[in-house]
Amino acid sequence: MLFVSLISYIDRNTLALLIPTIMKETHLSAEQYGFIVSAFSIAYMISNPLWGGLLDRLGLRIGMMLAVAFWTAASMSHALAAGFLSFAIARTALGLGEGATFPGGLRAVMQTLRPTEQARGIAVAYSGGSLGAIVTPIIVTPIFLKWGWRPAFLFTGAIGLAWLVLWFFVSRRADVRDWKPLRKGPSPAAPRFTDQRVWSFVLAYGLGATPLGFVMYAAAIYLNQAMGKDQAFIGKVLWIPPLGWEVGYFFWGWMVDRMTAAGIPKMTTVRRLMLSAVFLSLPLAAVPWMGPTWLVLLEMFFAMFVIVGFVVPSVAYATHVYAAEHSGLIAGIGAGSYGAIVALTMPLFGRLFDVRRYDAAFAIAALMPAVGYAGWAWINRGMLASSVDSVPRDRK
Repeated sequence: MLFVSLISYIDRNTLALLIPTIMKETHLSAEQYGFIVSAFSIAYMISNPLWGGLLDRLGLRIGMMLAVAFWTAASMSHALAAGFLSFAIARTALGLGEGATFPGGLRAVMQTLRPTEQARGIAVAYSGGSLGAIVTPIIVTPIFLKWGWRPAFLFTGAIGLAWLVLWFFVSRRADVRDWKPLRKGPSPAAPRFTDQRVWSFVLAYGLGATPLGFVMYAAAIYLNQAMGKDQAFIGKVLWIPPLGWEVGYFFWGWMVDRMTAAGIPKMTTVRRLMLSAVFLSLPLAAVPWMGPTWLVLLEMFFAMFVIVGFVVPSVAYATHVYAAEHSGLIAGIGAGSYGAIVALTMPLFGRLFDVRRYDAAFAIAALMPAVGYAGWAWINRGMLASSVDSVPRDRK
């Protein structure tokens, strides 16, 4: 599942990497690019819970085969795009397929690992996304420099086809193919949007991860527009910010498992880690006043490291208050909330970049995690005040 999340982020990051060149050749504005990202994110938002529910019913083997086959075709279709509409259509199709990425990853973790290993398992499964963002500029830039941007998208599709062959054999494992939950009593109810705990999860995950989408989709434009760097230079350095994201998965996953093994209540663990991440997110607002390129890249690295302090603890919270057999839906709701925030904010960030208001864009991205944590803490104030860790599974 690490590899499937890796491939999904290669597919989506190829456009973010090559967008300075594509904007010049197709005459797209930064605002139009923001709407293209928004089209992907809306589709991704909708498809995450849908795929989560489907995976809970169809199982990992069949569900992931269908999803990856669909988004591989969508990724390759970018090579045919020529303007705003065609990119938006291709991006929408990609978002519809990639909604299975993290529901599949979380479901695999909950099916195959013990409770004291699950946070680190989530980190491994989810870290493929950050690893994909790291390797995209390394493997795509040489293809772009030799053949242009269109063949780069054909290459990403070829990687997806290779994964499908690998998955056909790997998914024969009994705990992947035939797993069923061990039930005692009636089946626990799935998360519902009428439940305040779902909305607290949405706020913590979606708003907490805002800097991730901002840096991932806007870094290349900022380096090009504000700092005057060309596409070749961007391709050489854009692996640095997502490296922080990759390191963050293992650090924050280890922290959750370590605190859980030490007997610290799960709600206390989640609260402490997310609150620390709130304060660590604020330096991102200072990027427009950082002169040296290395300092800008270092802060982007740090910002992407910090956002995992919302992702892993918030998923640990959701799997704590809901049953494991709904893990696909839980992951879908979380990743879908992130997609919704990206859909809402990227057109705004694109517009701010068009008018060179980088200060406002970076400030908004830096402050969104604080808003998400405040909402999560308010909704869960009763559980936090009493330090309750033995929250019963929802069996209504």
